[in-house]
Amino acid sequence: MHIDSDKVAEIIREAAALDVLPRFKRLADHEIQEKAPGDLVTIADIEAEARLMKGLGALTPGADFIAEEEMAQNPIDLEDYHSDTPTWLIDPVDGTRNFSRGETPFAIVVAYVVGGIARNGWIYLPAEESMIVAERGEGAFEEGERLRSTTVEALDAMTGMINYHALENVEPQKIERRARVFAGTKNWRCAAYDFTLLARGTKHFSLYRRLWPWDHAAGGLIFEEAGGHCVCLGEHAYSPLQRAHGLLCAPSPDAWHKIHDHLATGA
Repeated sequence: MHIDSDKVAEIIREAAALDVLPRFKRLADHEIQEKAPGDLVTIADIEAEARLMKGLGALTPGADFIAEEEMAQNPIDLEDYHSDTPTWLIDPVDGTRNFSRGETPFAIVVAYVVGGIARNGWIYLPAEESMIVAERGEGAFEEGERLRSTTVEALDAMTGMINYHALENVEPQKIERRARVFAGTKNWRCAAYDFTLLARGTKHFSLYRRLWPWDHAAGGLIFEEAGGHCVCLGEHAYSPLQRAHGLLCAPSPDAWHKIHDHLATGA
């Protein structure tokens, strides 16, 4: 099924305008809860997700949904999940902790997956009023302008984000020491914003640990369509419907290996 990307963008913008932005810096204490220790949800997450599911469901009758807040209430096993049904992945507010504190960045993230492959991805940054979209094979665009990732490949010229627990056989302290070679590292606590910076070419790499489908499917597609290289640590393709361990995004396959080998062995 062909997806009308502009229509999806309208649905996302509507959720931002009606459910998310009116709550930014205005959340009452009772509108912020913990799903699990350290894992927050707000009334904006819940209401935006419901609006997105309704709108996207009307657009694609019969499609499945994997949405962050719905999963918290009715979890399914994502360790080895497969579906032949077209599936929407939704994160109604990525960067909820930032949002709950009245801080940016935060984003709305949507991906459309067919046959286990992300076909379309949308990241909307409500505070910037900026929509980033990608369709597999058609490139990535921000408000109509084509995005291109960086070509920087020298380690000491790169900036990035590192989860120090991502490499299972390497102590986090060693990874942290080896990371000092880079020009800088920063975790924005919002994967969608991280992927946006990668696709814009203003950030060079990111190393993630455990992956939630709604956090990484759209961004991974957007970065790849901007020219980047996004591959799991075992050098196999990322499957957006599963919880893979370890995803490294870099400007190119060569840069990917340079970063990986440096962090894994110090080489």
